Amino acid sequence: MLFEVWAPEAGRVELRADGTAYAMERAPSSGSSGSGDSGPGSSSGPGCAASGGWWRVAAPAGHGTRYGFSLDGGPVLPDPRSRRQPDGPDGLSAVVDHARFTWRHPWHGRPLPGAVLYELHVGTFTPEGTLDAAVRHLPHLAELGVTHVELMPLCPFPGTHGWGYEGVSLWAVHEPYGGPEALKRFVDAAHGHGLGVVLDVVHNHLGPSGNHLPAFGPYFTQTHHTPWGAAVNLDAPGSDEVRAYLLGSALAWLRDYRLDGLRLDAVHALRDTRATHYLAELSSSVDALAAREGRPLFLIAESDLNDPATTIPREAGGLGVHAQWNDDFHHALRTALTAESQGYYADFARDPLPALAKTLTGGFFHDGTYSSFRGRSHGRPLDPRTTPAHRLLAYAQTHDQIGNRAVGDRLAQHLSPGLLACAAALVLTSPFTPMLFMGEEWGARTPWQFFTDHTDPELAEAVRTGRRREFAAHGWPESAIPDPQDPETRNRSCLDWQEPERPPHTRLLSWNRELTALRRSQPELANPDLSGVRVAYDTRERWLVVRRGAVRTVVNLSDGEVKVPLGRGARAEVLAAWAPCAPPGADGRLRLAPESAAVVRIAE
Repeated sequence: MLFEVWAPEAGRVELRADGTAYAMERAPSSGSSGSGDSGPGSSSGPGCAASGGWWRVAAPAGHGTRYGFSLDGGPVLPDPRSRRQPDGPDGLSAVVDHARFTWRHPWHGRPLPGAVLYELHVGTFTPEGTLDAAVRHLPHLAELGVTHVELMPLCPFPGTHGWGYEGVSLWAVHEPYGGPEALKRFVDAAHGHGLGVVLDVVHNHLGPSGNHLPAFGPYFTQTHHTPWGAAVNLDAPGSDEVRAYLLGSALAWLRDYRLDGLRLDAVHALRDTRATHYLAELSSSVDALAAREGRPLFLIAESDLNDPATTIPREAGGLGVHAQWNDDFHHALRTALTAESQGYYADFARDPLPALAKTLTGGFFHDGTYSSFRGRSHGRPLDPRTTPAHRLLAYAQTHDQIGNRAVGDRLAQHLSPGLLACAAALVLTSPFTPMLFMGEEWGARTPWQFFTDHTDPELAEAVRTGRRREFAAHGWPESAIPDPQDPETRNRSCLDWQEPERPPHTRLLSWNRELTALRRSQPELANPDLSGVRVAYDTRERWLVVRRGAVRTVVNLSDGEVKVPLGRGARAEVLAAWAPCAPPGADGRLRLAPESAAVVRIAE
C-alpha cells in the first residue's frame, strides 16, 4: 500500500506501520487521495496539489493497520489525512478500506430546494450519545416530515463529550460516536428512510488540543488572525496544499460516506485574499463531484456578513455556495416572541414585527442599515432574481442560539405552547429553507448547555474560567454558570425521549408534523420567490399575516383574542389551526385565539 504525507520542511520522514519503520522518499507531488485510503481505486484530483514537499513509501498494510509518521527523528504523529483515530487525536492512525462497507439502500439524493432540515448533535440526541443509538430515532424524523438530518461536527476531539467545534483530523470520525463504520451505518439507514444527511464541518480553525498539523507544514499563517488565533493558511506561502487538504476532506465526506451536503462553520473567518476565494473553489469542486456522482450535493454556509455574494452562483459573480444561515430572521422572530433586547437583539427589538416583516420579504434585516451591535453599517440587499429564498435558512432555534446562552435555555423554558406553535408556523411556512433544532418539534424543555471533556487540566480550567467570566460581565453570578467539564452538564443536555408522550409536547409534535405536511402539499409554500411574499401586521394587537399566493399564515402573539382582516368578503379554508378557528365571516376577519396560529387558503 502507498503511504504519503506532505511535510515540506522536514529533512527526513519515517513511516511507522504496525511497529515497523519504513524510510520515506521525497516525491514531487501527491499521487493518490492520501494515506490510509481504500488503496486500489484511489485517484488524484481536487484535493491533490503539485507544489512539492511530499514523501512516499510503499509498505504492507490493510484495513485496520495502525500507523503514523516521524519527522526528523521526532515522535510518531498521526496522519493529517487519517481516516480513523481509534485512540483519539493523539494516537496512531488506522487504515480504512471504504470498499469493505456494503451499502444496502440505493440513493439518488435529495436536493436543497424544498428541504426541511433537522440539526442534531450525536452526543446528546440519545443518552448513549452514539451514531448507532441515533439510528433508532430515524423513523421519528421521517414521520416528522423533515428531509435532511444535519449532524453537528464529527471529527475527533479530546475526551468523549463535546460540541465538536474543536475537532482535529478533518478526515476522521470521532471514535466515541462509533467511528467511520458507524457513520456509514447511520447514513445508509437514513437513506433507507428517505432522509438526506448533511454534516457540519469546521474549516476556519482546529482545536487547541490534538492538533498536530503545524508540525507537518504551514497549515496556519500569522498573516491573518481569527478569534481562535492564527488563521488557516488559505493565501500565504504553502496555501496551495492547505486548500487541497481542506477540499480533499470535504469531497471525501460527500464521496466516501455518501453524504448529501456540508454545513460550513463561520465562513466569515476564512481569511482569503486570493483571486479565487476558497469558497468558490470548494463550491466548484462539489458541483463537479455531484455531476460525477449523478446526485445533488450542496453546501450551506454559516456567515454573519449578510452578503448575497455568498450564495450568488459563480457564473453570476458570486461564490456559488448553495445556501446560508440567516440569523436576521432568527433575531427578529426571537425578539417578537420574547422581547429580549440585549446585544445583537437590540436593533430588532426596537420594532420586532416590522423587523420580522422585513426579513420575511427581503431576507436580511441588516442590508446596509446601521448595526448598533457592530457600531457600523452592515450587510447588502438581496436581489430575488439571483437569490431564491431557499438559499436562506430560517430557524427559531439552533445549537448556537441555545448553547451560547448562559444556561443553555430553550424557548420552551420561557414561552407558552401557543407561542411555540406560532414560531413553528412562521418557520415551517416561511419562503426560506426551514431548520429545526433537535427536540424543538415537541417543545423540549431539557437545556442544551456548553460542555467539554478536555483531558488537558490547564485547558479545562481555562475554558471553565473563561466561560464564567464571559457571563459574569453580563450580570450572571459565576455559581449559576454550568461547569463545562462536569459530566452532568452534558447529561442535562440529553433529550428526554419520554417528553413527546406527555402533554403539551404531544400536541406540539403533532402541530409540527401538520405544518411540514402542509409545506409539501401546498405549492405556494414551496415557491422560493421572495418578490411574491407580502406581510401585514398590527404592532398594537400583535398579530401578523404572511401572504404567499392564496395561502396565509396568521399568528396572534398577544394574550387576547384578535380579529385579523383577510379581506372583505374573503372566503377561506382553514388548513391548520393551533386553536379552534372558524373561517372568516362576511367582514373578512379571522377570529384568532390568544397565542395561536392558523394557516388558511383564500378561495380564488
